[in-house]
Amino acid sequence: MKKLIKLSLFILVCLVWAACSNTKYLKPGQILYTGAEVKVNPDSSKRIDDQKEVKATLESKTRPRPNKSILGLKPKLFIYNLAGEPKKPKGIRHWLRTKVGEPPVLLSQVKIKYNNDVLTSYLISQGYLQSVVTGDTVVKDKKGKAVYTANTGDRYKINSISFPTDTSGVAAIVNQNKEKTLLKVGNYYDLDVYKNERIRIDNDLKEKGYFYFSPDYLIIQVDSTIGKSLVDIRVRVKTVAPDAGLKPYTIRNINIYPNYNLRRDSVLRRLKPLQYNDFNIYDNRNTFKPRVFDRLVFFKKGEAYNRTDHNQSLNRMVNIGAFQDVRAEFLPIDSFKNDQLDLNIFLTPLKKNSLSFGVTGTQKSNNFIGSEVKITQTTRNLFRGAEQLDLSASVGFETQTGGSVDKNLNTSSITGEAKLTFPRFIVPFYKPSSTTAFIPKTVASISYQLLTRNSYYSFNSFKAQFGYNWKENQKKEHTFNPISINYVTSRILAKDTVLLFNQNPGLRSTLEPQFIIGSTYNFTYTNQMETFRRNNVYFNGGIETGGNVWGLFVPKNDSGTKTLFNTSLTQFVRLETDLRDYYKITRNVTWASRLNLGYGYAYGNSTSLPFTRQFFAGGSNDVRAFPARTLGPGTYKAPITNVIADQGGDIKMMLNTELRFKLVSVLYGALFADAGNIWLRKEDPTRPGSGFKLSESLSELGVGTGAGLRVDASIFVVRLDVAFPVRKPNLAPGDRWVFDQIAFGDKGWRKDNLVYNIGIGYPF
Repeated sequence: MKKLIKLSLFILVCLVWAACSNTKYLKPGQILYTGAEVKVNPDSSKRIDDQKEVKATLESKTRPRPNKSILGLKPKLFIYNLAGEPKKPKGIRHWLRTKVGEPPVLLSQVKIKYNNDVLTSYLISQGYLQSVVTGDTVVKDKKGKAVYTANTGDRYKINSISFPTDTSGVAAIVNQNKEKTLLKVGNYYDLDVYKNERIRIDNDLKEKGYFYFSPDYLIIQVDSTIGKSLVDIRVRVKTVAPDAGLKPYTIRNINIYPNYNLRRDSVLRRLKPLQYNDFNIYDNRNTFKPRVFDRLVFFKKGEAYNRTDHNQSLNRMVNIGAFQDVRAEFLPIDSFKNDQLDLNIFLTPLKKNSLSFGVTGTQKSNNFIGSEVKITQTTRNLFRGAEQLDLSASVGFETQTGGSVDKNLNTSSITGEAKLTFPRFIVPFYKPSSTTAFIPKTVASISYQLLTRNSYYSFNSFKAQFGYNWKENQKKEHTFNPISINYVTSRILAKDTVLLFNQNPGLRSTLEPQFIIGSTYNFTYTNQMETFRRNNVYFNGGIETGGNVWGLFVPKNDSGTKTLFNTSLTQFVRLETDLRDYYKITRNVTWASRLNLGYGYAYGNSTSLPFTRQFFAGGSNDVRAFPARTLGPGTYKAPITNVIADQGGDIKMMLNTELRFKLVSVLYGALFADAGNIWLRKEDPTRPGSGFKLSESLSELGVGTGAGLRVDASIFVVRLDVAFPVRKPNLAPGDRWVFDQIAFGDKGWRKDNLVYNIGIGYPF
């Protein structure tokens, strides 16, 4: 303990010295700039709305920015000074000074008048039309800051709004859609709203064929002379707007070049086109079937141009995955003299065949970490309809670490898969259509996997699936597999089978042959792509059935059991939902939470869910204070002698909450708490306490807390979490909370309770 105290004091002294020593490197007359301070209406007792936010925004707009600091220290400046002036433009000293460190930001670099104008302009844009900002500098020792005083005056509100009253042309459309205006009487004057209003009007006009119209052709006049801090707004079309922007255009010819490249440009343009519906297709190699373009191009000859068709066509051509370059060109006829456009679509296909090789790191919910080598052969446009065939083979090896019962538990796998994707719905006796910007897909796949776990057992898994994937919009996605077949057989490798089953009571049912034939449906909603939101949500809900509809056609054997290939048909319904919330407290601090619920009902041939469909608790993406898949079911705790700790259940309840914050650069920290458990719908006599009772479920939740570090480099995330339990459901009801047993200084407690988890990606 004394050594720890001495080390802490030494580090503290070093940090203080580093903070104080930065100014000694300054040349005579130089002052280190420490930042800007903005005072809002300091001589007035009246506070403006959102004064703290306005103050913070104004301070963020000042330039230059001071040297980066952490807890008042400036490590990058300290490294710059410590490295000194390098003698050569290379080497460790040059790297530290130019790449890691940063030069001092000096007070002489601050342009007070420029910042005064920037801050005043911002306040005026927010409705403080009489605002005045003045700035000055304050120097103490060798450090200086800029102090700006903002006298805002009253914030102006909108008194009235008027639109053009013309009954024809652009003005008529602007007036017809005025109910959708972003300008509202009583709202504050806001320049950003006015800009967005011009964009809204431009979008309305683009939908009516005004291809060459621009938001710049609109003017929003503001009259602030009416008094009482009010303004009148007038929306008008500029008199200098060009004629081309003031008339609607229609589509004349639609020319498609499906196999385009610059070298063949002149040859392709001289070809005699194939006439198909409204399209002229220039492709003497017949690269794609003409009907493909019915699903990609939404324009029709003779119709008015509209932005919706434009965007949806481009999105579909990009998202179909068949082209490496997509370009749409709208050309006016006779140089704007008439009101028609020719549409030329240039498409450059991807290579028909490609071979990819990858080595990836893997991390699973049962704390298996390892690597996989995968080779994939891709054939595109297989039947000239933009189909894609992927043939892949992979070999993987994983070892279980971080809070596992058996630190030497290794798994190896060999996997082969064939997947055929059609960029359309394929439904027998029906031809559905889709008019969204996203390509619906029909996917058929078949795969085989051989998985061997140490010298205990091996799995042979055969899987075939046929289904559909489609998006309603950017936020909503559906996956429906009407046919999903999974056949699993196993082989016991352990020499002492009796000992293996005695140590693992649930393993016997795990290794039984399983035949699952059913359907799955999954729905996902997320608005995480909308980064402007302070609060983002993610929802995923799914249902899987096994042996229900398809079980009607499976005969029973002599004992009354439905079997296929001498294997019992598994019958069940499985439901799962995952709800997540991400709340941005500040730009660098996020509060993330998750609620995960699951329920499985087995019937007919089955008394519980098959092992491959069961729920598990504990591990790096779950309740992190408990070793992987060891929590539950219920109050049951597997014996410490268990070689394989996979404890599955039919019901799952889990709640996670995590505070994520940036430390420095790509290094992030986290504080978290997890609660959850699994249960069997019907209690297993060999695992007492495993049954689910609604009235006792909350009291049987395992709870843990901890902290973690994340290296978030955008393209990958690696994390290390350390957690410990504060509630153990396997203890007696009155003894489950174990706060009083926490003893970080006790080696035995740390060995029994601290769980380390290494993960790839965020836990949720």
